[in-house]
Amino acid sequence: MMHSWIGLELFAIGILTGLRTLTPMAVLCWITVLGRFRAGAGWMSFPASRISVGIFSVLALGELIGDKLPNTPSRTKAPGLIARIVFGALTAGIVASAAGIAVDIGALIGVIGAIAGTFTGWFVRTRAVRLLKCPDLPIALIEDAIAVGGSILIYVAMAR
Repeated sequence: MMHSWIGLELFAIGILTGLRTLTPMAVLCWITVLGRFRAGAGWMSFPASRISVGIFSVLALGELIGDKLPNTPSRTKAPGLIARIVFGALTAGIVASAAGIAVDIGALIGVIGAIAGTFTGWFVRTRAVRLLKCPDLPIALIEDAIAVGGSILIYVAMAR
């Protein structure tokens, strides 16, 4: 599974976590349970649990819905930003370990990606709505598709 693109893939996992906090973890759980990806050992094997698939799928779906609500706080504010940093570190750390890379290195790359994805995603989304003079919903749905599809593509590519 180890190849020269691993650092970029871990960074991409972080970026996708910046777009949708729980989507990359939920997709990791699904890909792992389906046998397409092998998670690490010990506590890092929790994505391979059907319970994890259920929990993270429900949480990710809730986030996808909640993101569209008018009173949802900005992802750049403390609660959302902290969650993205934590899940960027956790998800990229688990994937790094499975690829034979130190967890702390993977986690750090995931954190940097999550911060970049959070602020870039916010910037692109708000500017697109303003420039296109359209409602937020279509742009948010495109962002959802990028987070889900990108997560699937990253894990499938890493499993080769």
